Amino acid sequence: MSRRLRVAVAVAVAACTTGRAGVVPVDPFAAAPPFEESSAAAGDDADDAVATPIADAYRAVAARILADARADRGGWDKLAHLADRIGNRLAGSAALDLAIVWAADAMRRDGHDVRTEPVMVPRWVRGAEAARIVTPVQRDLVVLGLGGTVGTPKGGVRGQVVVVHGWSELAARKAELAGAIVLYDVAMPAWTEEHGSGYGDVVPFRWAGASAAARYGAAAVLMRSVTAHSLRSPHTGSMGYEDGVAKIPAAAITVEDTELLARLAAAGDVTVQLELGARMLPEVRSANVIGELRGREQPDQVVLIGAHLDSWDVGQGAHDDGAGCIHVMQALTVLRRLGLQPRRTIRVVLFTNEENGLRGAAGYAAAHAAEVGGHVAALESDSGGFAPRGLEVAIGGDGSDEVMAQLADLVTLLAPLGATTLERSDHPGADIAPLTRQGVLGLGLSTDGRRYFDIHHTHADTLDKVDPQALADGVAAVAVLAYVLADLPAPLHVPPPPVIYVSP
Repeated sequence: MSRRLRVAVAVAVAACTTGRAGVVPVDPFAAAPPFEESSAAAGDDADDAVATPIADAYRAVAARILADARADRGGWDKLAHLADRIGNRLAGSAALDLAIVWAADAMRRDGHDVRTEPVMVPRWVRGAEAARIVTPVQRDLVVLGLGGTVGTPKGGVRGQVVVVHGWSELAARKAELAGAIVLYDVAMPAWTEEHGSGYGDVVPFRWAGASAAARYGAAAVLMRSVTAHSLRSPHTGSMGYEDGVAKIPAAAITVEDTELLARLAAAGDVTVQLELGARMLPEVRSANVIGELRGREQPDQVVLIGAHLDSWDVGQGAHDDGAGCIHVMQALTVLRRLGLQPRRTIRVVLFTNEENGLRGAAGYAAAHAAEVGGHVAALESDSGGFAPRGLEVAIGGDGSDEVMAQLADLVTLLAPLGATTLERSDHPGADIAPLTRQGVLGLGLSTDGRRYFDIHHTHADTLDKVDPQALADGVAAVAVLAYVLADLPAPLHVPPPPVIYVSP
């Protein structure tokens, strides 16, 4: 697991009134100690104090941002509209088209420079779904096709269930798999403070399980939902097919139904009937939505703050990733409302098609490859609208320790939020991955994710699961981080990370 660096520094937030008209340049260094100097307090413990020159220079302006953002409910109102009035928004759907228009209009109303950039996206349609145990008992199963699966033939697929718990067991039982329905009973570990979620341990079975079973002649696969806690709610998510291997239907079932099937299979033969109406239609036009607060000195240098506007076609996409969209949209609005214009441009990017194709990420990287000045940092919010806890950082090679120390200094400004954790990661965000591969500083907002995978990619990802104050705190964290990164006298230069993660 990635190493975590925890910073525990108390920062008092001073309430401050501010004018709301116009964008006024603020230079925190004008009244602060020189950037290179230590601001450690004098006294017997001065030698043990950690110097925080970045935080010292920006403490007053960060306090203004935090106070304003935490008291604001404009972000909640936006999320309520997105979730309740538009709902889930799979790539290629009419709902996503509505969300794109809404997001662009919302940012324009807040005074931002806004545009959309076209992207072609896949259009996968779920269709009708059903699954049931035929023998030794007759019972309906709760099923949700995996994103991108093929449908079943007319009349569905019926087969004996073969339960496996990993790749080695799948290979060991290959002689039993011809015409069978393989059930991957791979339990996701429970969340812990030390290791976080076990999502990365289990999701490879969801992504690659169909082709792995098809090599041995399986007719379909079922996947234990990727969650550690279940109230009989299935979890969807992307899956892929290996070139040259037969494409077979793939669906998720609940933890409860998985364990039922495993118990029945341990006692004898079990037969399941599976029907999936999924189909892939021709690609359609979509768009990334971009809003900007232009920099006052180096507008061609960009700090990107991004999230994905699409969601799966279940629930409302409130946490994934409606909350992330609100984090970045409202952060820009807070800064503009406070009259803060940093040295560099802050650019909001609402990416399309993160969930089942990453076309928005690829399209954005291609469209901006030759951009003069380029990106100096990219921050992604895609961990839900829970309380912020800190940052995941894509970094490696020479100079990484120095940059981590500077970030540790910077995040002390977020101590009032309890968001000072830093964690090295090779995957701070799927949509910013094309930029981090080029050496752009990649950051992911981390949140208190202990409950995230209870509702991830399910019908239960709805607005009522989002706490308004936690959402506002996320906006506050992103606003402070974006402003400071965009206003530092010199950007943080980061070598590319040693490992490149490709999101399923």
